[in-house]
Amino acid sequence: MYVAVKGGERAIDNAHAWLAEERRGNPEIAELSLAQIREQLALAVNRVMAEGSLYDPDLAALAIKQARGDLIEAIFLIRAYRTTLPRIGQSEPVETGAMVCDRRISATFKDVPGGQVLGPTFDYTHRLLDFKLAAEGEVPAAEAATPDLADKPRVTGFLNRDGLIQDEPASDTAPPDMTRQPMEYPAGRALRLQALSRGDEGFLLGMAYSTQRGYGRNHPFVGELRIGTVEVEMEIPELGFAIGIGEITLTECETVNQFAGSKTEPPQFTRGYGLVFGQTERKAISMALVDRALRWEELGEDDVGAPAQDEEFVLAHSDNIQGTGFLEHIKLPHYVDFQSELELVRRMRAEALGARQEAAE
Repeated sequence: MYVAVKGGERAIDNAHAWLAEERRGNPEIAELSLAQIREQLALAVNRVMAEGSLYDPDLAALAIKQARGDLIEAIFLIRAYRTTLPRIGQSEPVETGAMVCDRRISATFKDVPGGQVLGPTFDYTHRLLDFKLAAEGEVPAAEAATPDLADKPRVTGFLNRDGLIQDEPASDTAPPDMTRQPMEYPAGRALRLQALSRGDEGFLLGMAYSTQRGYGRNHPFVGELRIGTVEVEMEIPELGFAIGIGEITLTECETVNQFAGSKTEPPQFTRGYGLVFGQTERKAISMALVDRALRWEELGEDDVGAPAQDEEFVLAHSDNIQGTGFLEHIKLPHYVDFQSELELVRRMRAEALGARQEAAE
């Protein structure tokens, strides 16, 4: 056993060294800097921050570099690092209505106060490979945009003013913190939104797409999609008031959904909501659609049994770190377990063969 343990440790050390060599790649090619990853792979950085539940572009860039571009592994690294950080307080709720928008669009109204801001988007690109990017030299940059500081009232507010959309009053109750207490079912909406915000983008996209294809009563319109910066404030006990401690970039999506009414609610529009770190609009829209699907019970709808309406199914399987851990553990040594399974299958085969021989006689 001692030799086997020593051999295993040596193999693991060698695997780590080989991994570091593979991560670096050809040493004749310049090494990627964290600044390059942060600035030029910003959408990957945003995803790692969102699903890692830690807003720090530099650390997210470091995790991506260390993980060789494997974003789930990078998210794992960020979550692990997050657990080592002291918790010195909590920020005030951010005011997304005061967001300085780089992008703000509505699919429900063409003309909205504050205007629509197309911003940086892939929506209207031709999806053709741009070989200029492979050529030497930089592509000329566009003119720097001036931040649009005009007031941009929420689009859903227009519907709310006329009583056409379900009212959602504000609550002074502090939401539970899923990073400090285990998930319990049924989960309130605040807890569900936390789980969805750090859930796997691909999983949520699949769930959202399923609702659009008819697996659940969900016919959404993007009421408003905003991407921009908001100020983060924190109350300082010694001062007795909140002060700004920095700015973060967020993506917020509110969907407007058809609702024919129920025994408890009149016909009206209802909302789905998504809020994610960074420019992560696919994730925010998916989150909003899944949020609305999970609200079937509070709205008095009949459950049609769609996967996106099953709270436990969605929340328990949306976390890519939990999923990765459970999936990848099966590639680790299971020699004893397999030997017991092997003996069981051999015994079952022998018994089945004996039964067939007896029947033939």
